[in-house]
Amino acid sequence: MKKMIILLLVSLFVIVTACSNISKECSADQDCVPVSCCHASTAVPKAEGPDCSGQLCTMECVPGTADCGQGKVKCVSGECQVVLNK
Repeated sequence: MKKMIILLLVSLFVIVTACSNISKECSADQDCVPVSCCHASTAVPKAEGPDCSGQLCTMECVPGTADCGQGKVKCVSGECQVVLNK
């Protein structure tokens, strides 16, 4: 009976720990980067971001993207996003 209770508690701990990390990509804005080097409309964690060294982008301000200060990369509720200005 004692072993069964210990096993149950350990299992519960593992489940709670695993669930608390589900879909938590970031904890601060600096954990996120644009998903693409140019005209990004979404964001990803830094580890998944593109290598933009040597990349050239057009000077076009594409609507719905972070271009030209239209939005910023932010961490919102644990997810990386591009938040557009209103």
